[in-house]
Amino acid sequence: EQYGGRVHSAGVVTGIGVVHGTHCVIVANDSTVKGGAYYPETVKKHIRAQEIAQQHQLPCIYLVDCGGAYLHEWDRVFPDRDHFGNIFFRQCNMSAQGLPQLAAVFGVSTAGAAYIPALSDEVVMVRGNATIHLGGPSIVKVAINEEISPEELGGAEMHTTVSGVSDYIAETEQEALARMRDIVAGLNRSSQCHQRRQQSRPPVYDVDELKGIVSKDFAQPYDMREVIARLVDASEFQEFKPQWGTSLICGTAHIDGYPVGILGNNGPLFSDASVKGAHFISLCEQRHIPLLFLQNVPGFMVGKAAEQGGISKHSAKLVYAMSCARVPRFTVVVGGSYGAGNYGMCGRGFRPNLMFAWPNSVVATMSPDIGTNVVLELAKTSISNQATAESLAKLDQETRAMYAEKSNAYYATSRIWDDGIIEPGQTRDVLALCLAVAATLPPEDERRYVYRM
Repeated sequence: EQYGGRVHSAGVVTGIGVVHGTHCVIVANDSTVKGGAYYPETVKKHIRAQEIAQQHQLPCIYLVDCGGAYLHEWDRVFPDRDHFGNIFFRQCNMSAQGLPQLAAVFGVSTAGAAYIPALSDEVVMVRGNATIHLGGPSIVKVAINEEISPEELGGAEMHTTVSGVSDYIAETEQEALARMRDIVAGLNRSSQCHQRRQQSRPPVYDVDELKGIVSKDFAQPYDMREVIARLVDASEFQEFKPQWGTSLICGTAHIDGYPVGILGNNGPLFSDASVKGAHFISLCEQRHIPLLFLQNVPGFMVGKAAEQGGISKHSAKLVYAMSCARVPRFTVVVGGSYGAGNYGMCGRGFRPNLMFAWPNSVVATMSPDIGTNVVLELAKTSISNQATAESLAKLDQETRAMYAEKSNAYYATSRIWDDGIIEPGQTRDVLALCLAVAATLPPEDERRYVYRM
């Protein structure tokens, strides 16, 4: 709904793909959306792709067709630390770390966007279409009263034979992509797997059954084991402490042959479940097993008994263990994700390597019913505003509408609060790719103790 629905996917397509056997992060401008101009969300999405590349030590391929910053939003795109300049800062530092930065220019690359190819290790330009210039013909005319065509100013022929900004000319986009594949093939990068991978086996249960397991009504519980059984190899799940802390399911399994430690919710998080989760995370850390968090959590348990039982300190143990875990962490929101429960289950603020959401998912500080009732209670006790039955009814309606709009999965993903919405049936394949990428990262040398809490 942002920008009147006119800036689809923020005008940039990002993802991870395999090129000649090498996992690469790909960032492709969509010039059909406002000429590929960079809106605030475009910048955020581009930088997020670079974060993923840097964290997983992956090459970046930029498919460039970009008109620079969207000038009407310059104050939210240009000046701050995490704005447009951060793209180039990251590009420089990734190249310095030995992460290849490669660019194929298909169309316009003007103003700040000219630095995307200019800062790349190797550049391909398409003859007749691609141009690179810090200032386009109109700016040149205004600034120094020089009239020049885009091709003369920054075309493929000029930049490849005169300035040296480009390294190769391609006659077509297909030829440019083929050249890019050849470059990746010659990177001489190792894709060594640092995990003990088993033979991949499909789940016993059909992944398409996932849609029938999860209820639209998050107050209606379901057994997270049913979800796990449709994601993991041979539906085999070695559960940890199955008779204790039962509102948090923990255990190990394999997805596409890769080991993974899974934490999934079965109701609110009690003290025992929190301690169990912290214990399990420490086990996975010691054994270098990546973690997967399946969120369907109403929050941590509240009330007198919970507080006297130490829910604040015990929930903090889970948050601490999860925050400090040095193994790769992945999160999928499969239902509701509310309040501090979102935090304890590795929400966005705790920087999971990748985070995805199902279309039915909800992320909010609390459920609409609870949130609305809290707002109404505050309104009733407000000194400055004498609440009437009519005003309370209006406030009730407005608050519920606000929660419905802002907790929606599409509202969240359009603001880059996650790394994309995936269908339940895609989840196993997406996680398999995540684990394959994570398996190329060497494990931390230092081992940690396992604390029985």
